[in-house]
Amino acid sequence: MKQLSSHHRERVRAVLNSSPLIPVITVNDPDDAVPLCLALVEGGINVLEITLRTEHGVKAIEKVRKAIPEAWVGAGTVTSIAQYRQVEAAGAQFVITPGVTEAILEFGITSETPLLPGIATISELMIGYNLGYREFKFFPAEVAGGIPALKAFGGPFPDVTFCPTGGIRRNTAADYLALGNVQAVGGTWLTPADAVAAKDWSQITEIARGSLADL
Repeated sequence: MKQLSSHHRERVRAVLNSSPLIPVITVNDPDDAVPLCLALVEGGINVLEITLRTEHGVKAIEKVRKAIPEAWVGAGTVTSIAQYRQVEAAGAQFVITPGVTEAILEFGITSETPLLPGIATISELMIGYNLGYREFKFFPAEVAGGIPALKAFGGPFPDVTFCPTGGIRRNTAADYLALGNVQAVGGTWLTPADAVAAKDWSQITEIARGSLADL
């Protein structure tokens, strides 16, 4: 059985160590991708998860990678190997999935683009763990048990690190980050839909800056 290499793990850890907050970005207007991400970077966020929740996701990754080379730009909501290949070609520096399949986990072992697989249960964690994964997205965090669940996971798996996402808000992010097995948290509060629709990039910058200051 192939195992995840130390090189892949180091790259995933580098992403998680680069920012305690990871915005979950949905691009509805392709013209918003670069200014939105620039606003986040100006606010101190340098890890950008651009999701494939809309048809503009892959192109947005490509554009943002070229426009903001100093940031980590990755793909979220990747649910198939076909999508994984698409975001690889677009230049994504990391891939995040909402859940796991053995096929995606095995593909992540051989891909040049490192994978942060999403899990909601201890059984899913064990599947990834057996392949060498030690860093996971915990999703949907609040629905799947939140902080108590992460504390419980730490008992049998003290060497696993999480990036919880799903239902986390600005006023709860610090509580998650206080856990010893949480390195970063993801959230949509950093890019509120009304501010994005209004193209109020200064508000996005202030939210990012304020959220970091709250930690």
